[in-house]
Formats: sequence, structure tokens, C-alpha cells
Amino acid sequence: MSNFKLLFIVPGMLVSAALQASGKVSAPPDPTYVQECGSCHVAYPARLLSGSSWRTLLAGLDHHFGVDASLEAEALTDISRYLDANARRRETSGGDGKPILRITETRWFRHEHDDVPEATWKLAAVKSAANCSACHTRAEQGSYSEHDIHLPK
Repeated sequence: MSNFKLLFIVPGMLVSAALQASGKVSAPPDPTYVQECGSCHVAYPARLLSGSSWRTLLAGLDHHFGVDASLEAEALTDISRYLDANARRRETSGGDGKPILRITETRWFRHEHDDVPEATWKLAAVKSAANCSACHTRAEQGSYSEHDIHLPK
């Protein structure tokens, strides 16, 4: 019998208090966030950037990495609340002190992916380090487990 107590149930996923406390699992994603942001790319886990990074990113949606990703006010408010409540607590800022806007530029991301050959990022199936689902087969479901990684050839 497990000594873990059930914290909450997400469709298809049981989350224990022990896992939640470890920081390995985040809150279920906000439906508006998944719908709006996930329509163009993976709805990245909020904990990958700090609140200041998310706020800066959302303030510039009219020129979001070369695309106008502007949102209706209500959706923007919902997404802002979700990201702020679930953001990384430690600041994600660059050497210049400015908030990092690209998850791929965070110290954590670079550390976790330092063993990925440079050529992998350039494969047609990958295209860029921001394309999580190219290697993380369950990224769309919020799982980035090493058990769910498949590096394209």
C-alpha cells in the first residue's frame, strides 16, 4: 500500500502530495491558456519562467517573436492570472537583469539539454529548441519525463 495521499485528480493523471511538494508536477493548466497559447505552440508549463518574464512576454504579444499574438482583454486577464499564480518563484533574468522571454535561454533549460547534440536542433523534425513536442512525446499533455523522450533521427 502506498504511503502517498492523493492531492487532486486531473483527467488521466493522479497527483500525490509527495510529487506536488517535490516541484515535479505543476497545477493543471488553465483552459484559456491552453486554447490561446497552445493553438500555435505547446502551452509551456508556467513554472518554466518567472512572473516578471511572463508579464513582459504578455505585454509584448503584438510582436510575439515576429507574430502578432494579441489577445482579447478577458483572455489576457485570465492567462495573466494563471501564469502569475503558477510561475517560477526564482527570477529568470539574463546577465543584463532583463527578464528572459525564451524558455530555451534559461539556465535550467540549458542544463537539462546540454547533452543534446547541436545537429538535433537543426533537424527538419525539430527545427528549434522551442519545439518541445519534437522530442518530448507527451509535451502536449504536460509530461516532460525522460521516459517520454524520443530524439528524431
